[in-house]
Amino acid sequence: MGQPKQLLKYNGATLLHHVLQVAIDSPCKPFVTVLGANASLFKEEVEAKGLHVVINKNWTEGMASSVHCGLTALLKIHPALDAVMFIILDQPFISSTLLNELINKRMESHKRIIACEYGDTIGTPVLFDKSFFPELLALKGSEGAKSIVKKNMESTATVSFPMGHIDIDTPQDYDRLLKNQFTANGSKKELKAYNKGTK
Repeated sequence: MGQPKQLLKYNGATLLHHVLQVAIDSPCKPFVTVLGANASLFKEEVEAKGLHVVINKNWTEGMASSVHCGLTALLKIHPALDAVMFIILDQPFISSTLLNELINKRMESHKRIIACEYGDTIGTPVLFDKSFFPELLALKGSEGAKSIVKKNMESTATVSFPMGHIDIDTPQDYDRLLKNQFTANGSKKELKAYNKGTK
């Protein structure tokens, strides 16, 4: 991106603020915000909301270090935690409604993993039952939690997240986001309908 994507402006705030508000408006409690590169730029904004911040000093090692850092911090706060949900910053169409759907799906399906389905794949946000905590904490390097989902499809249920395939990785992605050019299935009408239904 050429700049920290956390500070990119979106809907009158930053992407970081957007995702934090989604988490605050959801029933997912407690939650922690894992910061890595340039953590000093964002720590104050997160703490200003009264939220728990954990700094991943090993962020250069890959995604697994953030999973380990976040889950370890959560278990210190709430040792009796029975599930964990991972969300990431650069999915701009995430909403608290979507997080509620994941929780409801868990209760309805009794599955131990609930993932989002978009395009021809599944991914974040994703919820894991506590029985997977040892595997999550054992992840190494660039290996993400998706590897655990793939190995346990029989234990996985999904919810639809039509805009989940959209993340912001390049200046071109960001420009399209600002111009409202992303669509779920090639239709701007569908995008507007989706935006109207998000919180």
